[in-house]
Amino acid sequence: MNIDPIVVKVLETVKSHELSTGAYARWTIPEPGRNMGVNEYGCADAANLLYTVGAPVRDPAERAKWVETMQNMQSPDTGLFSEPTHHPFHTTAHCVAALELFDALPRYELTEMKKYLDTEKLHELLESLDWDHNPWPMSHRGAGLFAALTITRSASLAWQNDYFQWLKEHCDPEYGMSYRGRIGADIPAHHMCGWFHYLFNHACARRPIPYAEKLIDSCIEMYDRNEMGAPFGVSCGFMEIDWVFCLNRASRQTAYRREEIRDRLSRFAKGYVDYLLNAAPKTDKSFDDLHMLFGAMCALSELQTALPGEYLSTVPLKIVLDRRPFI
Repeated sequence: MNIDPIVVKVLETVKSHELSTGAYARWTIPEPGRNMGVNEYGCADAANLLYTVGAPVRDPAERAKWVETMQNMQSPDTGLFSEPTHHPFHTTAHCVAALELFDALPRYELTEMKKYLDTEKLHELLESLDWDHNPWPMSHRGAGLFAALTITRSASLAWQNDYFQWLKEHCDPEYGMSYRGRIGADIPAHHMCGWFHYLFNHACARRPIPYAEKLIDSCIEMYDRNEMGAPFGVSCGFMEIDWVFCLNRASRQTAYRREEIRDRLSRFAKGYVDYLLNAAPKTDKSFDDLHMLFGAMCALSELQTALPGEYLSTVPLKIVLDRRPFI
């Protein structure tokens, strides 16, 4: 199937959010409380989307404007980037990761994050996260910290080794994800969505996935039981890339249930690609949200790689997670 029409819609949508060179709004559809001006996620995800579809900013002067716009959003006091919809660690990691696409770094040190280079404080932070009731949003902190510190070359190999060892020791061996003993009898999708954030750190650092076969079991079971919940597969967002990435990247580590994985990914992709082909950017609020649209294109790019020959585009899609961590 030719998915170029989706790419065209994405490029048109990014263009419609442009306020000036390198400055983008996140939304064009107003809602109460929304900042319709220049936005951290608007700028970062415009860059992410252009990279994903193979249309990166090439002109040196334009690239400099993009970098300057994002760098100006950083607090010189804390080193953090802030935006109301996400925890500052998420926003910081997301902006730092977007700057990396321009081979650039934030202007100031990540002061508030660097205190966690003390492994005792790192362990305290990871332990303090609400793994029981809020594992998905909490992962933005535990994973965002690692991504931002490693992209800025602030973290030693020893610290990274300790980080991954802690995650391995605390990963639930029955489900292959989240914190040991915190999931319960059923498999809540939010634990998988949270674990995805730690998993892309594993992938970027070339680390083995803990209990990969159990993670495969969990992902297949959630799909077969339709436990992902609405609007999975019929909206732009991140749950789709969370599930696709966990399943596909775990399959790279083992031959376990390989044909079943391909079958589930292929079945899911048919419906999801159909949604993206038919989505109306001017009325579909999730498509209009550059952050949510970026999540959808990450899923599409991962599916294109996982299902060779099934979904073709003139320029092959690239997932930013193969370049650096964090989305």
